[in-house]
Amino acid sequence: MLGRVNHIAIAVPDLAAAAASYRDTLGAAVSQPQALPEHGVTVVFVELPNTKVELLQPLGQNSPIAAFLEKNPSGGMHHICYEVEDILLARDRLIEAGARVLGDIKPKTGAHGKPVLFLHPKDFFGTLIELEQV
Repeated sequence: MLGRVNHIAIAVPDLAAAAASYRDTLGAAVSQPQALPEHGVTVVFVELPNTKVELLQPLGQNSPIAAFLEKNPSGGMHHICYEVEDILLARDRLIEAGARVLGDIKPKTGAHGKPVLFLHPKDFFGTLIELEQV
């Protein structure tokens, strides 16, 4: 069911500083910031030869990233995103297997313009999982 790792997401308290660190210190290609109001975040992507790193900053006071940063003020790994060919089939198989899909279980449009879902971290050893249809 799972394809390749699409990205690893890191929540950061200062998106501009984090992007500059990846760009200027590590020499990585970094995208322009993109606001995703439906997800309550602003993101940039660090482009790597084999995957991406998504840097997340809260957008608005109800952002789930704000709560994460309250517990982890310096930031930290937030989730890992795996690619799937058919997100609805993957969702249904996961629910049958007992996994919990967060939200209303309907895919939302992610940063890449593709359907995404999130799976409860307690079902995957403390790691929030995002699935993205490719």
